[in-house]
Amino acid sequence: MSRSLIRRNLANLLRLCPLLALVVALCPGQEKQAQKAPDVSSSPSAGAAQFALHCAVCHGNDLKGTGPFPPPYRVPPDLTTLSRRHGGKFPQEYVTKVLRNGVTLPAHGPAEMPVWAATTHLDKSQREAWIKDLADFIKSRQIK
Repeated sequence: MSRSLIRRNLANLLRLCPLLALVVALCPGQEKQAQKAPDVSSSPSAGAAQFALHCAVCHGNDLKGTGPFPPPYRVPPDLTTLSRRHGGKFPQEYVTKVLRNGVTLPAHGPAEMPVWAATTHLDKSQREAWIKDLADFIKSRQIK
């Protein structure tokens, strides 16, 4: 193997380390979520708790994309400006779709945003309540 190929492979491996560290760090949180009886009550606090558990790591506690996201991901969007960016109306259907399906990079890139709702051990109605609570929380944090 040539030295340049070894260096390139080593550089690629080192770029993956922060991503792997994030995945490992998030895994225990996912297991704890699965072990608890899920709270599917619709309330702003339920959405805030879900955001803190699953979303703040990238979007930040302020929803402005200030979390410690790892490479190769780009800076997450500011979720407080969704209404402004959609003509003054909160894009409920779009947000619900993103929460349900995640977001992927074009071509062969990694998933831009994980599908958190699919990683929890919830039945369909619980998952939909979880998505609604989270979308309602994001909607409540829109800047005027």
